[in-house]
Amino acid sequence: MRYNSYSQYFRSLFGGRMQKLSIDAGFSCPNRDGRLTTGGCTFCNNEAFTPSYLREDKEHNHMRVVKSITRQIEEGIEFHQWRYHQPLRYLAYFQAYSNTYAPLEILKQRYEEALRHPQVAGLVIGTRPDCVDEEKLDYLASLAREYYVAVEYGVESVYDTTLKTIHRGHDFACTEKAVRMTAERGLHCGGHFILGLPGETREMMLNSVQRINSMPLETVKFHQLQILKGSLMEKDITNIPPSFALEDYIQLVCDIVERLRPDLIVERFAGEVPPRYQADPNRSWRRDDGRLLRNEEIPTLVERELERRESHQGCKYQEIR
Repeated sequence: MRYNSYSQYFRSLFGGRMQKLSIDAGFSCPNRDGRLTTGGCTFCNNEAFTPSYLREDKEHNHMRVVKSITRQIEEGIEFHQWRYHQPLRYLAYFQAYSNTYAPLEILKQRYEEALRHPQVAGLVIGTRPDCVDEEKLDYLASLAREYYVAVEYGVESVYDTTLKTIHRGHDFACTEKAVRMTAERGLHCGGHFILGLPGETREMMLNSVQRINSMPLETVKFHQLQILKGSLMEKDITNIPPSFALEDYIQLVCDIVERLRPDLIVERFAGEVPPRYQADPNRSWRRDDGRLLRNEEIPTLVERELERRESHQGCKYQEIR
């Protein structure tokens, strides 16, 4: 392949396929519980990215009720075994909301319940840069002596003006500090970025790669901006940048890949949510026959364009000094 793929990365680490199992551990977010605000980031509707089977269909004292972590793992394993028809090893992916946003003792209970499952080989923890501290990271580093442990930060943008516009609640310096603290402890560290946020030009998106390269990240994940029902962006959709045409998006992604640090692992090039969550159907890409283009088809298009260019990841990389 002409870029470092996530699947190849895990095969090199574990000698075979690894499957993430999405976990909803019942956490919240400082942009939702009032510590920073109650509206959330402008692009966010977490329900759109959380598999519905993770949650009990009930509430208690107006709080969402989640299934036990053990039950979520068992149901996830059952689903993936049916899908792939082969034995797999699994990583518990704490995905919903901010998964370090709780006292350390509660985090220990949640993570260690997942690790007690005999088919779980490690953790992937999705969180915000302003929801970690040295004590929490030291604990994760202690787990990493026996298990695979990765922290995936929602970075979204390297520009403070953009972070303010989307109500992120922290600046890019906060991200740089969190990533540095994580990497210093030998933890696997990833970053999530949104392409097409309000105010960002194509040139800005390409220039952001230099700042991405400068951080000690191991993996990166790129998603196109999606306008989700229930998000703050839906209420002000007239001020949102136009959607990417598929061909333009593939060109942008390939330009980014060519500039990426050669050792970075690329997990995703695009995001996908169920159509019922899309506030702007025009942002859903379609094949020539009119059917929706699935997220897993994007890497093939990227690979094909890189082949056409006779280029590869890092061919335009300039090392930060």
